[in-house]
Amino acid sequence: MAATWPRRRVIAKRSLTQAAAYLVVGAFVLFAVFPVYWMISTSFKSRWDAFRLPPTWLFKPTLEHYASIISGQGWISAPMPQLLANSVIVAGSASLLALFAGSLSAYGLSRFPTGYGKHLAMWILSTRMFPPVAVAIPVFLMMSSLDLIDTYWALILPYAAFNISFVVWMMRSFFDQIPIELEQAAMIDGCSRLSAFARVVLPLTLPGLMATAVFVLIFSWNEFLFALILTRTEAKTAPVAAADFVTLYGIQWGQLTAHATLISAPIIILGLLFQRYIVKGLTLGAVQ
Repeated sequence: MAATWPRRRVIAKRSLTQAAAYLVVGAFVLFAVFPVYWMISTSFKSRWDAFRLPPTWLFKPTLEHYASIISGQGWISAPMPQLLANSVIVAGSASLLALFAGSLSAYGLSRFPTGYGKHLAMWILSTRMFPPVAVAIPVFLMMSSLDLIDTYWALILPYAAFNISFVVWMMRSFFDQIPIELEQAAMIDGCSRLSAFARVVLPLTLPGLMATAVFVLIFSWNEFLFALILTRTEAKTAPVAAADFVTLYGIQWGQLTAHATLISAPIIILGLLFQRYIVKGLTLGAVQ
């Protein structure tokens, strides 16, 4: 009986430690989720409830803000479906282009090592570290000289160029995990180097490729600076249009939060759908 008393104390101490850990994690989750809740709840408030101080927690939901931005009324410069379509075209095309070029580059660095392999990979990653505002004016002048301002290509090309370095860094570590003997066996059976890459290597690195694709798509979807300076009306994306609700007469909180909710919804749904691939891909060896 006396021997079990210290064991009970240890069990009680572990229970208290676990409870404290859950409490801390719960506090962090609440801290992270509360702004999202506040954004969504404000989007369903009436115009007067959105400005009320102290804020109202119980209110009658309304869809007036969603109706106004979807129809293009109010302060928004274009209907929301057009803005979302522009964002889907730009972000999707830029992501595919970055994945195509970055995966081939990463495969070359992985399978054809040189004495400067690690330094070259770090240099490629370093191109993502400098602030985009440093090249905003040169990119604008380049697109202006090519007569691409306010077109999809004016955004697709810079987005892809900035994300290629991230794709190379991520995918190179995934390719390093694949034994080269599998490709050699495929080439003995008649495959070319490119065919072995497409039929053997890419299917084996699919979780890592999906994880990289999701991150690149999020980066392209949320980009604001280049979309602001390189578009006017035709190719304007949804994040840039959010600034339309900050006016000289005040901030239109209802329409702004409704707009932000519609922008965030596709990325949140995408993350939930591909959560399995993201976790599996990041644990496959994406960090060296």
